Amino acid sequence: MLPPKAFLDAIGAQASRLFNGESPLPRAEFEAQFKALVQSALSKLDVVSREEFDSQMVVLARTRARLEALEAKVAELEQKLAPPTDD
Repeated sequence: MLPPKAFLDAIGAQASRLFNGESPLPRAEFEAQFKALVQSALSKLDVVSREEFDSQMVVLARTRARLEALEAKVAELEQKLAPPTDD
């Protein structure tokens, strides 16, 4: 993963090349090149897509629910197996 300063410097250098072209670009071509520039920069980061993040959050929520159910079951079994205390 690039350090933040290196990442911003790389984007700045690429954007500078895009903006300082000899001939002005049509809007659609400019947008396409800018989108490609941003996607290229983001691909160098260690990030996940929103879809992957959301699916992992679902898995985590399901795992937590199962863990809580297992913890409750273990506590119930421990209570049943615990010898009575003389108070």
